[in-house]
Amino acid sequence: MAEIAIVGGGPSGSLCGEQLARAGHQVLILDEHLAWEKPCGGGLTHKALEAYPFLRENAHPKKVVRDVELISSDGQRVLLQMSHPIVVYSRAVLNGLLLDRAAHSGCRVLQSHVTAIDTDSRRPRYCAGGQWHSADFLVLAAGARNSLFPETRPFEPAELEMTQGYFVPVSRDGIQIKFLPQFEGYIWSFPRNDHLSVGICGNMAAHTSNELRLHLHEFLGREKISTEGARFYSHVLPSPQERTLSQRPVVGRNWALIGDAAAWVDPLTGEGLFYAMRSGELLGSSLAEGAPEKYPARVKAAFSADLEFASRIVRRFYRGTFLGVAVTTHLVQLMRRSSVLRQLMSDLFSGTQDYRSLKRRLWGHLGISVSEFISNVLNLEQPASAVTCAGSDTAD
Repeated sequence: MAEIAIVGGGPSGSLCGEQLARAGHQVLILDEHLAWEKPCGGGLTHKALEAYPFLRENAHPKKVVRDVELISSDGQRVLLQMSHPIVVYSRAVLNGLLLDRAAHSGCRVLQSHVTAIDTDSRRPRYCAGGQWHSADFLVLAAGARNSLFPETRPFEPAELEMTQGYFVPVSRDGIQIKFLPQFEGYIWSFPRNDHLSVGICGNMAAHTSNELRLHLHEFLGREKISTEGARFYSHVLPSPQERTLSQRPVVGRNWALIGDAAAWVDPLTGEGLFYAMRSGELLGSSLAEGAPEKYPARVKAAFSADLEFASRIVRRFYRGTFLGVAVTTHLVQLMRRSSVLRQLMSDLFSGTQDYRSLKRRLWGHLGISVSEFISNVLNLEQPASAVTCAGSDTAD
């Protein structure tokens, strides 16, 4: 049986390990922290819950969220009521759940910090605890800022985003997303089971740490969220460009990247949990077949082509204007008027609507003025039949 070492015990590494152990491989998962409270929202969309029903059907503490409030940069608000709710976990709980499943499947889980790797030999080597060890294959799932990138390059600042936020000991029921003027990112407020995760993310090449903190504290004050007793956090996540997703190697002769290390994150929304788990699953099945070279094509078919589309429109979405008004402000205004657009955006948030089929739905169901606006934002061409098929549906 092949010996496979997985560096990183987050969602991608855990699910990959579970797949491989169930297939009969000897799997070692190494992680410096194991189940830790990673600073992010922790939301699982409907597509994640459909793919992995055990995330919904368990006794672990979580929050089921059905309302998402979007706030424009000038303070206009619209409420989306989700037909498919989002489930929010504390990351310590979620990581622990996935690691336990991996261990029960036969993985050996070791709390250890991997400081170096060597993939030049047929059997790759890794240094943990000051000693070198070898395996038949090395899976790297240690996040965006780790230095273990064989035969490829680390991320550049333009391919990363900073996050800052607070774990606030208060209870709320709905998600809030706040857009900012000329800002590549957003502020979020995600309710968890026993606290609130409030944070901000912004492109590392475009924004400074001080800028993020000023925007975040202004939001906290306006929403009357006190930071008394709160715990501050900061982290770096991938924010992939199109070339990151299409050109950067994610697999070699005896190694592969999954999750954040591979930049499998939606650059528009920042969603990463589903793509982390799905990439771990796809690599696991490819390795179980003895065909790791199939991994990139399977990821492409499953989701990376959709992420590439998002990477092409992200800057236009956050920084663009339409008739002199910010795109995000126009979007909130139109959603206030159109129940059809609210449903479309709800489906995008829940993960039931992908980007690539958005064009067909856009011209088929929305009023022509709304379609023209979104088409301008997404740089979509209008189909020849758009006027006849879209003209019948108008805003409320």
